[in-house]
This record gives sequence, structure tokens and C-alpha cells, in this order.
Amino acid sequence: MKTLNSLFFQLLFISKKRAVFVSALLLFQFCSLFSSGQEQIKTNRLRASVVKVDITPETPKWLLGYGPRQSNSVRDHIYHRIVALDDGVTQFFLVQSDFAVISPSEYDHVASLLKKQTGIAPLNFWWSVTHTHSAPELGAPGMPEIFLPERYKHEVDTEYTSMVEQALINGIIEARKKLTPAKIGVGWGYSQANINRRAVGSNGKVYLGENPDGAVDRRIGILRIDKADGNPLALIANYPIHGTVLGANLEISGDVPGVVSEYVEEKFGVPLLFINGAEGNIAPIYSGSGSGRINQFKVLLGDKILDAASRKITSSTDKIKLYTGSMVVETPRKEGLGWSTDLIKYSKSGNGKEPNMVRMPVRFLKINEEIAIWSAPIELFCEVSNEIRERSPFPYTFYFGITNGTLGYLPTASAWEQGGYETTVSPFTPMAAKDLTEAVLGYLHGEMLSNH
Repeated sequence: MKTLNSLFFQLLFISKKRAVFVSALLLFQFCSLFSSGQEQIKTNRLRASVVKVDITPETPKWLLGYGPRQSNSVRDHIYHRIVALDDGVTQFFLVQSDFAVISPSEYDHVASLLKKQTGIAPLNFWWSVTHTHSAPELGAPGMPEIFLPERYKHEVDTEYTSMVEQALINGIIEARKKLTPAKIGVGWGYSQANINRRAVGSNGKVYLGENPDGAVDRRIGILRIDKADGNPLALIANYPIHGTVLGANLEISGDVPGVVSEYVEEKFGVPLLFINGAEGNIAPIYSGSGSGRINQFKVLLGDKILDAASRKITSSTDKIKLYTGSMVVETPRKEGLGWSTDLIKYSKSGNGKEPNMVRMPVRFLKINEEIAIWSAPIELFCEVSNEIRERSPFPYTFYFGITNGTLGYLPTASAWEQGGYETTVSPFTPMAAKDLTEAVLGYLHGEMLSNH
């Protein structure tokens, strides 16, 4: 402002003969200052923050996963963990919550509340759940009520749901206020804590078990966010695994994702967002073994996350550009399947000659030109995300599963031929994996590459 005032008074006291020349000169100087300011905005450095909010219920709750059952105690607390990223133009908010699944309509409701209270667009708000089977139900059941109606004979717990929703929004508001200069680094880790769960019997039928020969994804995608001084601020770990080690217990727990997160946080000193991957056909290696085995995952997975965060990230940068995008993949809906009334926007009726369609929203986040993250509200089979990662033009391609709700399992075409549990709780057909793969790869090679 002082510089502009100085230019203004120079103009007042110049001679008439030089007025035109000096006016033009000062206008040029003003435009240069304005242009410089605009350039500074465009190349602004990363700011980031992290917030952890306890959402453990104080009274017994209906638990989601397995058959209907109510909790009778708390084994370990459950949380919202929130990371905010700001490149000077775009603000992006990633929320990880310790729940099994939520309906896309629950995400839509919270996204609408968030926009009204903060102005944050849904495109820049992702809500991922860890898939622990020892956490409360949340909001309307959505598609699970169609697949497993016997589980939902009770009313929705609106009081707890409202508390969780407002805690999430308050957490995002806090994260926005706490934004601070930061740097980000990326890398890969590896853990053998998971296994394919589609066991094949001698009769050729598939059942839930362990299949050491089945497809699996054991990569850990790591994002480490540091403060400007180099001290850690937050971690994001992306790894596919069902939260089923504790089995059908009656204690509130984050299961593997929660226990591992608490362990890493104690060792590394900052919050960890555990973002599940394509866990549709992947179980923990000690699935259903109970509390006696769950602490082993601190070593099997927690130590591998710590190693990746400490040794596999060789560089970080504060010069960041964020890009967010979305698309809707339409694929045929399973014949004869009913539909949840709260999910009308996620289905399209056929005209008699054409089949009913599932409308599956897919989100994208690009960080600079190296990192591409895509998400979908499904329990995806790992072969699909593995193929997309291998064929992606980005060296770091992560899939964030069970994000912004869930519509059910999305198996591969070959899995439909084998049958099994996952095909019974899916709204899709054998065409879905191909439709999704082609659509996502098309977006990664097209829109994501062209946006600089």
C-alpha cells in the first residue's frame, strides 16, 4: 500500500508536459506489482494441518459387521483424523474415521452441512472409513439393508450420528484455522500383514478363509507431511485390509487400523490417517483370531509404516499444486436387486430395453505431477486397483477405498464365475470391473495429465 501511495503522489506533482509519459510509466509499474502479486498467489507454498477428534460412544451401540449385536464396553477409542492441505488456491480436506461403512447418502448429508457452515465444496472433502468391524453403525444403512435386512430391525441412532457429524465438521473448521507452512513427501512401504480371503474348496466353491495363492496387494502408500522446520506433522498410510481380527466381539475398537494407528502415533509422535485400499478380497492374516493376536499387527504392519515413513521417503517439497476432479461411472445393476430409497441418485432406471444402471462416483486428487489418488464408494477387489496402478502414468498412484460411502463389493469378472460371499452383497455385474478400470485409466491419462 505504501508503494502505491508513493506512486499516486508522484503523479500529482509532475509537470503537465510529462503527465502522459509518467502516467503510462506509473500504470506499467502498477500492473507489474499486480502481476507479481498474482504470480505469488499461484506459486504459494504448501500449508497443512492435522486434527484428531475422539468419537468413542459412552453408551452401548449397535455394531456394524457380522450379525446384529450391541457393544458392552470399549477396548480402544475411535476417532476422526483430519488432514487439511492448502496450496494457496485449493483447500482439500481428507477425513479418516473408525467405522466399517457409511451410506453415500450419509456422506452427502455431511457434505451439504459442511458446505453450508464453511463454504467447502464436496469435491474438496473426502470421507474415508477404516472398515473396522467393531465400531457403531452410523446414519442410514443404505445398500447393506438391501443385502442383509435381518441386521437392521432397529432404529437409526440419530443422537450418536448427529454428534459424529458435528464433531467432523468442527474438526475441519479447526484444521482450517491451524494451517501452517509445510512440506510433503511420498514413498512406498511393504507389509505381509494381509492375505487373499477367497479360499477355494476341493469342490471348486469359494468361501471366506485364507488363500495364499490368491491375488493380494501388500504395498503401503505413504504420504508424510512435515512442518516447515522439518519436524513431522502427520502421516497418511494407504493399505488394504479388512478390520476383522477381533471377530464378532462386543467391544468398541478400531481393530487393526485403529490399533496400528495408535502404535505408530506413539512411536512417530504425530497423527496417522490409515486409509484402506482395495480390501474387497483381502483379510488380515489372523482374521477372527480375537484380541490375542491383534497386537502382532503393531509389528507386522505398524513397524513397516514407521520404516517407510522414516527411510523410504527421500525428499519432500513445499511447492505444491493440488487438482481435484470427479466423474460418474455408469455400469449395469444386478438383475432383480432392490434399491435403497436414500440412494436414488446413485441409480438410473432402464427403459425396458436397457438395464438399470448403478451410478458410481469416482473422485481424483493430483498432487504436483507425481501423485495421483483416486477413490470410490465401494469395497473393491485388489486386482482392479493393482492393474490401474501398473498402467497409470503417475509414479505414485494410490486407491482410497470405502471413501464417501459404500455401495457394496465390486468383484472381478472371474470372481463372479466362482461365486462367494462378495458376489451376494454386490449391486454390480461381471461388467463392472472392466467399466471402472477403463473409466479411471481414461481419466488418469486424459484429464489428470492435461491439467498442469
